[in-house]
Amino acid sequence: MAVLPILHLTLLPLIIYQATFFASAAVVDPTLGFTLVSLDNSNLVIQKPYNVPVNQRYNFTNGVHQFWIYPTDKSFKIDSNTQPRTEIRISKHEYTSGIWQFEGYGYVPSGTSGVCIMQVFGGSSSATTSQLRVYDGSLTYYKSPHVLSQNIYNRWFRVNAIHDVDANNVKIYIDGVLKRDGVGSGAGTHYFKFGVYAQNDSSNCMESRWKDIKVFKK
Repeated sequence: MAVLPILHLTLLPLIIYQATFFASAAVVDPTLGFTLVSLDNSNLVIQKPYNVPVNQRYNFTNGVHQFWIYPTDKSFKIDSNTQPRTEIRISKHEYTSGIWQFEGYGYVPSGTSGVCIMQVFGGSSSATTSQLRVYDGSLTYYKSPHVLSQNIYNRWFRVNAIHDVDANNVKIYIDGVLKRDGVGSGAGTHYFKFGVYAQNDSSNCMESRWKDIKVFKK
């Protein structure tokens, strides 16, 4: 009978570890406590290579935004030296303070790599506060190997990006699980973008799809 208490004491650290692990990986609703911001078509500004029509790089069908780009494409305006992109900028909801949140469901087809699919624009130490990128089937925070989620090809996944400007903090949730909680890039005029924006080692074609886009604030 004396063995049982010793066995329980031996297992106690493992039980505590498992409880902590599963609690940290719990699925939550990051939008609780936030207020939904009104969005319509006037808030969705498309940026695409300046020398091609919109319908050659963007499609909207049955509530799904589809974006694609090629490494040889031009920038979004003639006097810009930035990489090719087809993105939607959420306009008229720029912010410099408070707590703001982006929510959307993303989809990346297999083969797409070396691309940013969502970003929080603006900051004092960098042009962006946050970037979600795709490298070889993994969703990363900026450049790989900062992996947020593996095996994201060919499936819908929920993205929640919470930006607390005053605390200089960014939280990233994937499918309701907190994947990143860290510092931002400082003060600035911020807004959300989603689509495809070529980065290093990009594939021959880069594509993402998005639906159910929402913006919240506190």
